[in-house]
Amino acid sequence: MTGNTKVGGSMDEIEVILEDDGERDIDTPETAEHDNPVLQALRRLATRAMGLTGADIERIVREARLKARREKRRLAYADIEAGIRGPRPPVSYDVRWRFAIHESGHAVVHHALRLGSIKGLTIDAKDGGHNTVTFATSKPDTEDWYGRLLAMLMAGRAAELIVLKTVSAGSGGAEESDLARATRVALDMEQALGFGGRHPLLYLEHKNPTTILSRDAELAERVHRRLEFAQARATDVIIENRRAFDRLVRALFDAQALDGQAVMDILVADS
Repeated sequence: MTGNTKVGGSMDEIEVILEDDGERDIDTPETAEHDNPVLQALRRLATRAMGLTGADIERIVREARLKARREKRRLAYADIEAGIRGPRPPVSYDVRWRFAIHESGHAVVHHALRLGSIKGLTIDAKDGGHNTVTFATSKPDTEDWYGRLLAMLMAGRAAELIVLKTVSAGSGGAEESDLARATRVALDMEQALGFGGRHPLLYLEHKNPTTILSRDAELAERVHRRLEFAQARATDVIIENRRAFDRLVRALFDAQALDGQAVMDILVADS
């Protein structure tokens, strides 16, 4: 079974692909991909295109073909790559550096806490940075698992604090941002999943976290404590894996987009 859900704000967006272990067994062998330049090119393009819709890709390919036809030549890799990026101006050095730190934080914590695999990272998406990660549905959804998920969601913010000593608004500001997603998960843990510190056996449905948390200060405090603990846990994980984190930040900053294999090569180098 597979499914997609996205998490992110103006800084980053995480596309979560739920998959079971059986599906990963039928992936193309990595050795074959390394030996096939066409597959390598497609993986690079797929990484560059993270965050775009199918309609976006169709339009980009159509426009690139028309351009190549007008110039009486074959369609080239550079045509598609240029179309994916579009006319937007280059990201400034400081912002690009912060994006790389933020996205690398998510990746390091996701890998270290064994939440699943990483399909790619980019800091040159239309709306900023973007992660594509996977979660195996065969894992038990215990309180510990949700705690690790919260740590991953808070890891971008934690990484910014570690390196830059300040945070940007990129973790929040939108309904599908890191903070919004983490808040909903933490609230579910308290109200709906049986992990609450008060009345854990009650299932209390909620459709608007803002409304319920604004009205219940004690509940808001419990949810916030979970988020604080998750951020502290993410901080510890990044510090424990600082060498791999620093290498990933530099590589992502330089390349602007890394496929899953490139990310894993960096993260497992010290293993």
